[in-house]
Amino acid sequence: MKKLRKMLSIVLSATVILIVIAALAVRLFANSALGVAIESAATKALNVGVSVSEVDLSILRGRLGIRNLVINNPPGYQHDTLLELREGQVTVEARSLLSDVVNMKDITLDGVNVVLEQRGISGNNLQDIIKELPAKEKQTSGPAGKKLHIDSLEVTNIKVNVKLLPVPGKMDTLTLKLAPIKMTNLGGQDDLDTIALSRKLLLAIAGGIAEKGAGLLPDEMLGSLVSELGKLGALPDILMETGGKLLEAGTGVGKGATEAGKSIGEGVIKGAEDVGKGITEGLKSLLKKKEKED
Repeated sequence: MKKLRKMLSIVLSATVILIVIAALAVRLFANSALGVAIESAATKALNVGVSVSEVDLSILRGRLGIRNLVINNPPGYQHDTLLELREGQVTVEARSLLSDVVNMKDITLDGVNVVLEQRGISGNNLQDIIKELPAKEKQTSGPAGKKLHIDSLEVTNIKVNVKLLPVPGKMDTLTLKLAPIKMTNLGGQDDLDTIALSRKLLLAIAGGIAEKGAGLLPDEMLGSLVSELGKLGALPDILMETGGKLLEAGTGVGKGATEAGKSIGEGVIKGAEDVGKGITEGLKSLLKKKEKED
């Protein structure tokens, strides 16, 4: 009897150990496979290499964690990376994973480091990627990809290191700290896929750079960025308001600012013209005026 009990105990212990090992193996394999899928989808969406060092999926809790995601630069730039994300958390409605529309309750991205590298007089790496992004995935003969619906998305602790062309007597590096980005009800009205979501995020970051970079970034670089955002209908509200105020102000802010206001206004309305150097001068004038009033 004692031998039988001992044997049963050994068998049960071995079974439990095997179950634990199998569960761990399945989880590790699932996380690894998911990491590869994320890298593949993001690389396809952005047309540049994307890597992620750690993925943690809990299907029962409906949570996905991502750490150390890196987006590479397009070819031709000195620095290897465009963006690094320290940590991301996604809460998803588990049942929706089997449906055509995946419902995400919230996405939080914390610790975003961007390297904005200037190339030529007005070009930069972020603009190069944005220009290549379609509004959404191209339709193929295969099964349609899943659509996304996101209740809330927030990006915090965004730092931008701007690498400028070397000019004697001037700094070639500056740092911008952007305000948090908050979006709600994404995909509520229009179809949202991974490409469209990537586009929204990069445009929001570019808009934050344009807002914070007024008076700091080179005129041609800022003007080109604002012009591109205007074409895509993605200018931040403060720049939209700036364009309107400058148009209304007329000679109240000086001839140069008036011309800048006209350029911004036309860039916003037509969305196809080069805003040029006058934008930055107008922004500087308005910001200086606002500082004096404050």
